[in-house]
Amino acid sequence: MRAAHRFAAWIIASATGDSTARLTAMIFVLAHAALWTLILTVLKASQDVHFDTSEAYAWGQQFLLGYGKHPPLSGWIAGIWFRLVPPADWSAYGLAMATCGVALFVSWEIAQRVVDRRRAFFALVLLSLYPILNFKGYKYNADLAQLATLPLIVLAYLHAFEKRTAMSGVWLGLAAAAGMLTKYWAATMIGGVGLAALLHPERMAYLRSSAPWVAIAVFLLAMSPHLWWLYQVDFAPFAYAGAFYASPSQIASSATILGFLTHNLALLSPVVLLGLLALAIRVPGGRKFLPGLLPLKGGANKGVNLSQALNVWIIQVAVVVAPLLAGLAYSIHVKTDWGIPLFFLVPLALIAIPAVRVPKAAVFNVLLIWLIASAGSLALAPRLASESFARAKQSVGAFVPSSGLARQLTRMWHMRFPGKWPVVASFTEASSQMAFYSPDHPAPLELGDAWTAGLATLDKAKASGFIGVCDELDPRLAECRAWMAEHAAGAEHLTISERRFHKGVMGPKGTWQVYIVPPAR
Repeated sequence: MRAAHRFAAWIIASATGDSTARLTAMIFVLAHAALWTLILTVLKASQDVHFDTSEAYAWGQQFLLGYGKHPPLSGWIAGIWFRLVPPADWSAYGLAMATCGVALFVSWEIAQRVVDRRRAFFALVLLSLYPILNFKGYKYNADLAQLATLPLIVLAYLHAFEKRTAMSGVWLGLAAAAGMLTKYWAATMIGGVGLAALLHPERMAYLRSSAPWVAIAVFLLAMSPHLWWLYQVDFAPFAYAGAFYASPSQIASSATILGFLTHNLALLSPVVLLGLLALAIRVPGGRKFLPGLLPLKGGANKGVNLSQALNVWIIQVAVVVAPLLAGLAYSIHVKTDWGIPLFFLVPLALIAIPAVRVPKAAVFNVLLIWLIASAGSLALAPRLASESFARAKQSVGAFVPSSGLARQLTRMWHMRFPGKWPVVASFTEASSQMAFYSPDHPAPLELGDAWTAGLATLDKAKASGFIGVCDELDPRLAECRAWMAEHAAGAEHLTISERRFHKGVMGPKGTWQVYIVPPAR
């Protein structure tokens, strides 16, 4: 027991020491990212990666100023990552967890400016228990990529609010541009920061400094190449958003808003409950292990910087409430996934309440809870993978055997033509999977969208040759066939099936209409 107490004391001292706190936080973040990469690789072993992830991979093969639906940074990040590691399931989950790791470490840096080191480490570990940063964080896409950039906006703002220098404004402008170049949804965080600057009691000291005005100038300068691209493509991302997220009425919009709130509050509930548990556990004198009352105490709290805490509270409320009000006012279909990057401040916002006291033991308690949850998830992952595979009666979603089809089509191309398979023509769900899983990584040509990613053109496809793919279970099958009839006339037409297996168990079968178009002579 004494050895256990000494170990706990060493952990707490490392997490809160002047010279060791940052290193301890980094080690924890790296351990979390590595462990959850392993867990997700095992948990998702019976599936292919989500097509959002393979789409980001395809984008990253060319560093463009935009990719039709979204600004470019999420694709650039994927492009850099997959130049360092080969495209595979484990590396795709590694990218997702690396993104979450950046979110965790930047959130710890934010906490350092708001609370003392004990509370900062407690908030860091508590945030790692948020399902978005473990189970739900398996899918790298523009929403998840915002978890790497939106915390940077908050960190840069808190720094600028404190320092009020031109250089701090430069960092804020660059962080805001990074957020907006990841996804335009970053406007919510930029708006939340702006609202905090206007509502804070110390606003005039900040607004009279050069920081906010330099930030605006740097932001516009950093955004200018992308703004030129937007003009050139006739603002295609906004056409995409209008086509997919316009709600038919305010009543329908209200239903999506309610779904957004209930979904994201449900995801936050384990964070709050486990945080309460970590705070409530007492080990007095090392002789008993009993839950006590939540440690609350009135009066001043030297562990909280109230000025910066007020900024965090305003930002967190603003980034949730303002978009929902806008969604209701403009009849927008509010997706639950839009909440992915919006709630990372919640653990800090709660732990920054001055009345909440954080005993030293709570730091070790929350770390122990994380370890138990992660180790338990790793132990259960193989069984959960097999059970989910057994329930997959149809070849839908991640259970479509796209990886097998990609390898089969690659072999077929090589049997017919010299050189690599250059282009795949299909809807995004299929074309991006072919780009990821084929050893040739063909450029996707999306069908029927005015906001194509720009990775391949129809003229290029006809010149180089391409393979068209129509999924027979896709409700747009007739549309796909019509496109092939127009643009792949005379192609070699095949019906191809592929079945998925996991640990010797036969799973769902996919069937596709395939059109092989030879290179132009």
